[in-house]
Amino acid sequence: MISPVSWLRDRLGERGPGLAVLVGLLALAVVPLVALPAVRCEVFGAGCREPAPGEVRADPVAQRRAPTPIEAATRGSYVALGDSYSAGLGAEATVADRNPLARCHRTSKAYYHEVARSFRFAKGTSFWACSGATINDFLNGRNGEPSQLGRISADTSLVTLSIGGNDVGFSTVLSGCVVKMPWSKGCTRQGEDVAGRMAELRRSLPDLLDKITARAPRARVVLMGYPKAFSEVSGVDGDNITVADQRWLNARAYDLSRLIRQSAQEADARIAARNGQGSVEFVDAYSAFAGHEVGSRHAYMNGLLLNLSAFSAEPRSYHPTIAGQRALAGLFIEQIKKGPGRPLA
Repeated sequence: MISPVSWLRDRLGERGPGLAVLVGLLALAVVPLVALPAVRCEVFGAGCREPAPGEVRADPVAQRRAPTPIEAATRGSYVALGDSYSAGLGAEATVADRNPLARCHRTSKAYYHEVARSFRFAKGTSFWACSGATINDFLNGRNGEPSQLGRISADTSLVTLSIGGNDVGFSTVLSGCVVKMPWSKGCTRQGEDVAGRMAELRRSLPDLLDKITARAPRARVVLMGYPKAFSEVSGVDGDNITVADQRWLNARAYDLSRLIRQSAQEADARIAARNGQGSVEFVDAYSAFAGHEVGSRHAYMNGLLLNLSAFSAEPRSYHPTIAGQRALAGLFIEQIKKGPGRPLA
């Protein structure tokens, strides 16, 4: 029997085997090109077609989307900070809420609890607001407790906060309106002092917000203004506050809330400009107690509460009741769902 090599030598001479090897190599090279349409399309410009819609694979980077407001708020931990309006002073419901040794007066009916129950936070929640806190207390600690700023971290995804009322000295202002002594400035005559403290707050609050967002760069910081306290009618629970004084006090609360709003908007603009992941948002609580101010039948704000043994006003005077805290919680929950009004990075 004649071998294939001998047959090729007879037909093609001595070059036959070499040509056979060359033909075999060419066959091996062509087979994958025929088998792979993409390669054939790329090399020969043949066999090309548009992929079906289901075959298109999106670029993973292009496919990445901004988180929803709730996703951004709940991907880490929630921390409630601030002053007495956040601590829940005035909304006592249990014996523990009235513990005189609990100097920060964090109560079981503060809005924090309702917010914490309304969402599932991946890394839990904590409550560190402290009654009487100023910005300086927020940064350095109060009543033996450490700095509230130190309670947040890179894992914090939501901060709720009320701050500024004590810096402006509202408790002192109210005392001057309620207790009209011959040597006191009375109510509206405190305007110059209030204006000076407002100017100082306009400088210190933006700095505080920058410190918060630097320590918790992915957090949504939701900052609350202060509610209108008075119904502006005569005979407010014997508080000795005239209608004119009530209007003046409400106007100062409005001014304070406007200052806080402006500081929040500017802080959020700074975050957006650097394409940061967090936000600073404002909750307008000025009208939260509309129809339920001090002097109304179903008030959301405590009026003057006297400690007769000490003949002094109780700290919970002019602070939200349980119903008031519930109303504030509703505002925070609504804002958390709504978001800052811009895409979150």
